[in-house]
Amino acid sequence: MKGTTLQDRSMDITKLKHIHFTGVKGVGMTALALCLRDLGIKVTGSDVDEIFVTDEVLKENSIEWKIGFGEKNLNPRPDLVVTTAAHGGLLNPEVQRAKNLGIQITTFAEFLAELANTKEVIGVCGVGGKTTTASMITVLLNEAGLHPSFAIGVGNIYPIGVSGRFDKKGKNYVCEADDYVVSPGVDNTPKFMLLDPKVLVVTNIEYDHPDIYSSFKETKKTFRELFEKLPDGGLLIACIDNSNVSDTIKGLRKPVITYGFNKEADWQIKDIKFKDEKTFFSLYSKKENRTYDNLELEIPGRFNVQNATAAFIVGNYLGINELGLRKGLSSYLGCRRRFEKMGIYKNALFYDDYAHHPKEIKSVLMAAREWFPKKRIVSIFQPHTYSRTKALFKEFSEAFDDADIVGFMDIYSSARESKDSSVSSELLAKETRKNNPEVYYLGSHKRTLEWMNKNVKKGDIVLTLGAGDIFHIYNQLFKDS
Repeated sequence: MKGTTLQDRSMDITKLKHIHFTGVKGVGMTALALCLRDLGIKVTGSDVDEIFVTDEVLKENSIEWKIGFGEKNLNPRPDLVVTTAAHGGLLNPEVQRAKNLGIQITTFAEFLAELANTKEVIGVCGVGGKTTTASMITVLLNEAGLHPSFAIGVGNIYPIGVSGRFDKKGKNYVCEADDYVVSPGVDNTPKFMLLDPKVLVVTNIEYDHPDIYSSFKETKKTFRELFEKLPDGGLLIACIDNSNVSDTIKGLRKPVITYGFNKEADWQIKDIKFKDEKTFFSLYSKKENRTYDNLELEIPGRFNVQNATAAFIVGNYLGINELGLRKGLSSYLGCRRRFEKMGIYKNALFYDDYAHHPKEIKSVLMAAREWFPKKRIVSIFQPHTYSRTKALFKEFSEAFDDADIVGFMDIYSSARESKDSSVSSELLAKETRKNNPEVYYLGSHKRTLEWMNKNVKKGDIVLTLGAGDIFHIYNQLFKDS
């Protein structure tokens, strides 16, 4: 097997009988566990005592986990331990104990790559849109009867019902190509460099991991190295609405198809309309010199039209006919924590989204404004990590133009970092207030719920945003309704 942590690199995954996941409730880990279950491999896991978006899917698919980490979780002895980058990663005490016992260990990124590379990989990279685009491609291929295998870092994909599957009938494996590293401080190899993609989609390139990349120049260099890894018979599908993508692909000697609103794109997005909580658009293909009119989506946002365009091009490249492409796009019903409709409280409609980068926040709020032009939009944001909040402080303060009211919860800190007193949500609220007088510092979950009860009004559209634990609010919110 590939990777620096495995003792035996010639292991055949299909011969493994029992695999243990340390940190199984992580969205990527859950998706991978579901794939292994499809291969008939026994899967066990461990994690912290905290509600995750994956709890329901794990229970429904009879994948059990134990609370806490330690040697007790390694009995009966597994053939292999897979660890997440969270909870200490390779330094987790359970992982360290497995190593001492002579049990083989590997990381999520290494094992995902090992499994994905058994098929033709369709990878999606970028700072925003990876999960949604990969999910759309999966649904489109699934609806066309191509039996895709996939592991996508999200709680669930609708209407498929799972975030991971391994189907021996199909030849493609769809996954996110993540620019974060294998195991911070231990193995700083970018995760996506372990993949051998046949088709690669790049949605955008932005500066997103200041704890890993010292500069944006280094980030773009890493993406370029991934693009150059494509085989001569492969394909890069690139959104050139993003100038950083355009810069990074210049002079690339690989097959490239471009897409976007940009008039220079090979596939051009036209005629977007929003009606009755549906999105309609057209695509013009330069090569074919034809337009695909009135394509339909069940989800909002210009950014999702871009994501859908990438999925359409992948399907077209794989030979799916026009009817199949149209059906595949309209069949996609979204996924967990991506503009997910959560319900009604105090006669206001609540949505939840994972957006945690300023450009993602702008896109989600613009989508809400386009779908609900006459409604009051309330945005509740929980910043994720001190390092990101500090590095993009000004950009965050300018990201909420399409919200009428903005509330900031306290920063959700990563276990990989220490508290930084020079940055806070209170300071971010103060800076954002320069652009919008209706900005409030909310603080904790409890204070946020109290604020919602006092300030949310009938007819409001409320969006909760962030990559931390903000979604836990809904457990209490609807309990009280």
